[in-house]
Amino acid sequence: MTEATERFFESLPSRAPDVLGGLADGTLQIDLGSDHRTEHWLVRMRPGSVQISRERGPADAIWYSSAALFDRLIAGEAQGVAAVLRNESTFSGNVVLFLAFRRFFPNPPGTRDPREAARKAAGRPV
Repeated sequence: MTEATERFFESLPSRAPDVLGGLADGTLQIDLGSDHRTEHWLVRMRPGSVQISRERGPADAIWYSSAALFDRLIAGEAQGVAAVLRNESTFSGNVVLFLAFRRFFPNPPGTRDPREAARKAAGRPV
């Protein structure tokens, strides 16, 4: 596991009030694989709060990713849903938890909100 991954998970509880809305209510197990080893993270999400542990289940959903892909996700260099659709990672269980968790990842560099771009093009304040 990388230091960036450790810092990412440590930051989740303080970021949860701003990131998690009312739909996130359950436990997501994240399995990160590298070099024939799998590290487990258990993320208990409730509206506005997160608890993190290094345990395995029980979980409402399980997401498997390589540690290298996860590092790209936390750097904003990859997108979680795209990775699942390309079969670079796998997911099973309550999809709402995965969709809520992906909000913790940063947007790719240079990403703009289309509403801001439309306001700017129309000459309105952003």
